[in-house]
Amino acid sequence: MITPAAYTTGFVTSKDGTKIGYRQMGKGPGVILVHGGLQASQNFMALGNALADEFTVYIPDRRGRGLSGPFGDNYSIAADAEDMQALVYQTKAQNIFGLSSGAIVTLQTAIITPSLKKVALYEPPILVDGVDHTNMELEYESALLNGNFGKAMISIIRGTGDSSMFAVLPAFITAPFMNFAMNRQQKQVKGDDVPLKALIPTFRYDSILVSGAKNIINKSRNLKAGVLLLGGSKSRKFLKMALDQLNAALPGAKRVEFKGLGHLAASNGGKPAIIANELRRFFKE
Repeated sequence: MITPAAYTTGFVTSKDGTKIGYRQMGKGPGVILVHGGLQASQNFMALGNALADEFTVYIPDRRGRGLSGPFGDNYSIAADAEDMQALVYQTKAQNIFGLSSGAIVTLQTAIITPSLKKVALYEPPILVDGVDHTNMELEYESALLNGNFGKAMISIIRGTGDSSMFAVLPAFITAPFMNFAMNRQQKQVKGDDVPLKALIPTFRYDSILVSGAKNIINKSRNLKAGVLLLGGSKSRKFLKMALDQLNAALPGAKRVEFKGLGHLAASNGGKPAIIANELRRFFKE
C-alpha cells in the first residue's frame, strides 16, 4: 500500500451547494488532479507526491465519494464540472489533469472555465464510433442488485480495464476472490480513504457521465487552453479511438503514448512517476 503523505484538507462549495472536499500538498503553481471511476483522492496520492516538489497539488474527491457531498437527485456531467470549476476559482489553479471518467470531467471543466491554461487528459472513455457498453452495464447492475460486489467489479474491468485474469476467467472463479479481497481491504482502510467496496456503487454515476458526454468532442473544438492527450499502449481500443478523435478535433494538442502501460497508469498501483514526468514538462512549458 502507498504510505500516506502529509497533506491538508479543504472544501469548496459547488454551484448547487454541494461541498467538495480535497487534499492539498506541495508548493508552487496550482495543479488539480481529477480521479476516475471506482476511485477517490487516495488513488492519486503517489502522483501528487511526485508533483508536489514543484506544484501545489489539489486532489478532490469527486462528489459522492470521501470528503465530498452526495451526487444529488439530478446528477449529470454538468454537476461534476461545476464542482471542479469551483475548485479552480478558489485555488486559482491554471493546470488540470484527469484520468478516465475524470478526464471527461476535466475536459468539460475546461470548456466552461476559460481561466484554465493547461489541460491534460488520460484516456477519457468517450463513446465514439458506435462503442456500446450496454451489456457491461446490465451485468454490473444485476450483480450489484444481488449484492455481489466482486462480480460487479469484474464486469467493469471487462468493459473498461486492461487485460488481466479477471477479464478472461469465468466470474464464478474470480468473483469470490474479489469479494474476499474487498472485504479484507475494507477492514484496513484508515483516515480519509474510501474502501473499494463503497466505491463500487458509484460506477452507475460514471455511466451517466459517459452517456452525457457524447457530444463533448465537438464542444471542445474552441478550447483555448493547451491540451495534452495521454494513453497507454496496452489500453483498450475504444480508448485509443477516443483519443484519435480528440486529436483530430484539437490539432494543436500534444499526444503521448506510454509503451507498456495501461489505463490506470497514473494511479497509485500503476506508474505514476512516469506520468508525473510528462505532466511536469507540459505544465512548465
